[in-house]
Amino acid sequence: MIEVQREHIRSFVLRQGRISSAQQRYYAEGMPRHGLPYAPAPLDLAGVFGRGAPKILEIGCGMGETTAAIAAAHPENDYLGIEVHTPGVGSLLKEIATRELTNLRVIQHDAVEVLRDMILPGALAGMHIYFPDPWPKKRQQKRRLIQPPFVALLASRLAPGGYLHCATDWEEYAEQMLAVLSAEPLLANTAHTTTGFAPRPAWRPQTKFETRGLRLGHGVWDVLFHRK
Repeated sequence: MIEVQREHIRSFVLRQGRISSAQQRYYAEGMPRHGLPYAPAPLDLAGVFGRGAPKILEIGCGMGETTAAIAAAHPENDYLGIEVHTPGVGSLLKEIATRELTNLRVIQHDAVEVLRDMILPGALAGMHIYFPDPWPKKRQQKRRLIQPPFVALLASRLAPGGYLHCATDWEEYAEQMLAVLSAEPLLANTAHTTTGFAPRPAWRPQTKFETRGLRLGHGVWDVLFHRK
């Protein structure tokens, strides 16, 4: 059984970011319909979405464009997005409303606690962690999300054959991701490359930020493992 410390180092810092009037409006209107409150009790995911489709979780939705684009392109799946910052949640709820998405829900809470307390073992068909904060300074790196105890928790929530897909534009963090996932006994690398990194899967859209970075010569690394 996977045990995660009740007290853990958070991988994020809540900042008083500016929220636009549109984000505030969609937040107020959308959370009662598309938001799920944190509670220390397992979620009935089939009940939440009203069907038994594959469930895929994304940690750190940012402003929500990629999350919504993936959900719109794959109506056969259900998606659960986790984001802590209110402007980002408001933006994602706007995407849900304007795209009329019925297969996407949002939880505004710490991902470690959501995975630990609300997601049952083996409940997920996939997980997305795209461009998490790299915490580049050495003294900050203990805050990085991809650490062995958390990866063990992630792996336990995947169904056999389910996948864990991470992406970053910070090479040193990419190397850490690859090393940590490779060391997890429940996971196996899907990439058949000399580096161990995977090509960008078709389901992950290339963002404007990423496109600009690639044009400037910046790298992006995808790490794709599956549950044994």
